[in-house]
Amino acid sequence: MDQGGQATTPGTSGMGILPCQAISALWRDGEITAAQALQDGQIQPSSLDLRLGEVAYRVRASFLPGPGSDMASKIERFTMHAVDLTQGAVLERGCVYIVPLLERLALSERLSAIANPKSSTGRLDVFTRLITDGASEFDRVEAGYHGQLYAEIAPRTFSILARTGGRLNQLRLRRGAQHLSDAELSRLHQRSPLVYCGGEEGGTENIAGGIALTVDLQGTGSDGLIGYKARPHAPLIDIDKIGHYDPADFWEPIYAGTGTASGLILNPDDFYILVSREAVSVPPEYAAEMVAYDTLVGEFRVHYAGFFDPGFGWAEAGGAGSRAVLEVRSHDVPFLLEHGQTVGRLVYERHTSTPDQIYGQGIGSNYQKQTLALAKQFRRA
Repeated sequence: MDQGGQATTPGTSGMGILPCQAISALWRDGEITAAQALQDGQIQPSSLDLRLGEVAYRVRASFLPGPGSDMASKIERFTMHAVDLTQGAVLERGCVYIVPLLERLALSERLSAIANPKSSTGRLDVFTRLITDGASEFDRVEAGYHGQLYAEIAPRTFSILARTGGRLNQLRLRRGAQHLSDAELSRLHQRSPLVYCGGEEGGTENIAGGIALTVDLQGTGSDGLIGYKARPHAPLIDIDKIGHYDPADFWEPIYAGTGTASGLILNPDDFYILVSREAVSVPPEYAAEMVAYDTLVGEFRVHYAGFFDPGFGWAEAGGAGSRAVLEVRSHDVPFLLEHGQTVGRLVYERHTSTPDQIYGQGIGSNYQKQTLALAKQFRRA
């Protein structure tokens, strides 16, 4: 048995991503604390939703504190003004904010963590990163960290209304780093297909540092819809309103053949929602992550929100056919994206033990069995 009383997965020596029951044990044992009690649904199958605190600091620039430095002194140095979030406040597009979060960590020396924006955060083009005291990297929590957590929030396309308790990013806790090797990934894919397209298994021919995902620019519906481009000067979005907004006020639909017969020309710094050709499956014993964008495949970024929970797209959890929604932005120059082009890779990591709950309708998951889908704040067609 490992710390927290959970059985280790045979062959992994207790290394990997902590599942929900282990995260609950960390809360019980005081390695995770918060200024307010945890809320229902805050502990996800393999991650913890982090909540905004009471104040957002509008700062002059993005920054990291660096080794030996604390965030409080950096915030004091670079703050332009403070914004009270207790009753809700507007975070303006084009501005950078630092928000102390409600959660704090007191991790053992064996535990570290990694953070990502939540899916809906990425689909709103809200650039959100986690920072700790002494950090030299965003979204990384070093093993044994004790201290406050902070979110950097930079709305890129839409201004948002946020309030204390809002959940924009999520934290995965891990013991060691145990990404599956390409050989292990190939064997797992043969036993239980991890990506497949049109009912056919796929991806075995393209496993190198993860399993490849490609972009769908043909569409599957009769209308040939392949994605959306964000409209400039759109209205304000309250992040806590679910199924509330008319997509037409915020998004321009994109159809197959837009720009070129074979693909889509990305306009520099416009924001697009597209979808993978492949459906994705994450077996319960594993968690997955979209690896960071690679300049070798082009000057564009895909997928701000990179976590895929155990059970996502898994047929037994009602997710057969779930595809990966891609948040896409080109940088500096127009870029031609073509149908079937590789845009990212999924890496898989074992859990320390099988989660007690998995992604799906039973826990109110928003994107199970998804195809092309906007953030949960928008009404479904």
